Amino acid sequence: MKKSLFTVAGCMVLAAAFTACGGQKKTQEAAEETAAPAATTTINVSTTPNGAETQALELPTDADGYITIFDGKTFNGWRGYGKDQVPARWTIEDGCIKFNGTGTGEGQTTGGGDLIFAHKFKNFELTFEYKISKGGNSGIFVLAQEVPVEGKPGEFEPIYISAPEYQVLDNQNHPDAKMGKDGNRQAASLYDMIPAKPQNAKPAGEWNTGSIMVFKGTVLHQQNGENVVEYHLWTPRWTEMLQASKFSEEAWPLAFSLLNNLGGDNHEGFIGFQDHGDDVWFRNIKVKVMD
Repeated sequence: MKKSLFTVAGCMVLAAAFTACGGQKKTQEAAEETAAPAATTTINVSTTPNGAETQALELPTDADGYITIFDGKTFNGWRGYGKDQVPARWTIEDGCIKFNGTGTGEGQTTGGGDLIFAHKFKNFELTFEYKISKGGNSGIFVLAQEVPVEGKPGEFEPIYISAPEYQVLDNQNHPDAKMGKDGNRQAASLYDMIPAKPQNAKPAGEWNTGSIMVFKGTVLHQQNGENVVEYHLWTPRWTEMLQASKFSEEAWPLAFSLLNNLGGDNHEGFIGFQDHGDDVWFRNIKVKVMD
């Protein structure tokens, strides 16, 4: 009799356990079905040079507010500077944006041109990773404008005359590293104006992390986890630095005017990657809007 009671009790315990496990599984499945979808942010982009930002994109956004502006698969939201499509030399390789260089170090050739994300940002932080080829040169621009060449419909001035440049360079093998002043043409520097210190770029072929923060005129460059450059737009000091560079009012009046009033009246502009003729890769490109 005791043996029978034990068997019946054991069966009841096992049945209860199975019921409980099944209930937990169903509860988990129900929770997964009702879980909130991944967060997205709507960003409007332009599809033509100086066109209105009328095309809406729903872009993934992480818990800290960083918006993924390159999905590793498509060029949605991107186009050439002064163009309505992505230049042929810009491709997607292993989840990265790659510029396929000419092998001569000469940029802006057939199939080339600079690449922009076609939305104007104002106060933001851009984060990214980059890898430069041996002897390579490139750059990252912020607050860029599409500036038509006067009297030449369909042609545009170089992007760098309206945008500060975060230098991307192979410091060991490109001659620019030894030019300029005090290393101000080396990686992560504000090109030709402020050297990145400490200079902590990794060798050609290795990935570097970087960021550019623009907030109410303060601009901060980071490279491999360290702050390396800081400057302040629209100040007397900014004007002094321009006058001491190759973009001075005497040397290049148009560039001086545009750079002295970066971002135009609204203090906003495009993010861009430079075609300098050399292979370069970018990945994990995100923006946090700080307006």
